[in-house]
Amino acid sequence: RKKAGIKPEEIITCRPADLIEPEYEKYKEELGDRAHKEEDVLSYALFPQVAMKFFDWRDGKAAEEAAPKAAPAGSQGGIKVTAPMPGTILKMNVKVGDTVKPNDLVCVLEAMKMENEIFAKEGGTVKSVDAPQGASVNSGDVIVTLG
Repeated sequence: RKKAGIKPEEIITCRPADLIEPEYEKYKEELGDRAHKEEDVLSYALFPQVAMKFFDWRDGKAAEEAAPKAAPAGSQGGIKVTAPMPGTILKMNVKVGDTVKPNDLVCVLEAMKMENEIFAKEGGTVKSVDAPQGASVNSGDVIVTLG
């Protein structure tokens, strides 16, 4: 290592996985009585959003309660930011009254396990948020309306 010019570092002499703090109990506690078996906790740890939707379905909650739906149209302003593809709004970066400039990040849309950033093509003031965080949207649905 010295001849190769590599700085001395602490050498790992154990399995690297042994250095990771255990998280199973944390996830089990977060789920509470929603976890019926060990596989539920593991599913939640790996895919939290998908697992919660599955638990809602399995436990008999209506699909409408599990994820809010996008509003059918945004009629409060003239500039509409629309979903380019079907997906779920993971994070909404604006709220009503915010000023948005062209190319500002409006939200993050999860589609096919990919996070897609949705930007405003034009500037304006946010008049309505038609698809809140967690909403399922189809291609062309209005996410935010600017005025």
